[in-house]
Amino acid sequence: MAQQADRRELNVSAIRNGTVIDHIHSEATFKVADILQVQGEQDMVLVAMNLASSRLGKKGIIKIENRELTPDEVNKIALIAPEATLNIISNFQVVDKARVELPESIERIVKCFNPRCITNNQPIVTKFEVIESSPPALRCLYCERVMRGEDIILK
Repeated sequence: MAQQADRRELNVSAIRNGTVIDHIHSEATFKVADILQVQGEQDMVLVAMNLASSRLGKKGIIKIENRELTPDEVNKIALIAPEATLNIISNFQVVDKARVELPESIERIVKCFNPRCITNNQPIVTKFEVIESSPPALRCLYCERVMRGEDIILK
């Protein structure tokens, strides 16, 4: 009698409609979940991390049923998880798949880390030029400071 290979897989429920964020670096998974404020959702939400990935080694994935992401949410995800992909699900099928991309400029969603910047002292909307996408680097259009990594603080 032939032996069968011991194959173990985790099967996760599919979603009928919604969004799947895939290829998140494992350590950024809960940061992305915080951006999406998934703790109060009424519909099914799946957050998984440390899944095997040939591209990232270990990855995270978030599935949110009946939810489309706003442009600001996508830009925040691109800052935290620049390798992430967005899958739009309709009737259990992937109807659109794209890697997150930062626009040429970002407004409102990032706080300038320079305490002397006018945006931290006056009611002015923050504006940044994206000078690098992965890893992200931003230049404040008011004080011209460049922010990378831990300097990038989401609002």
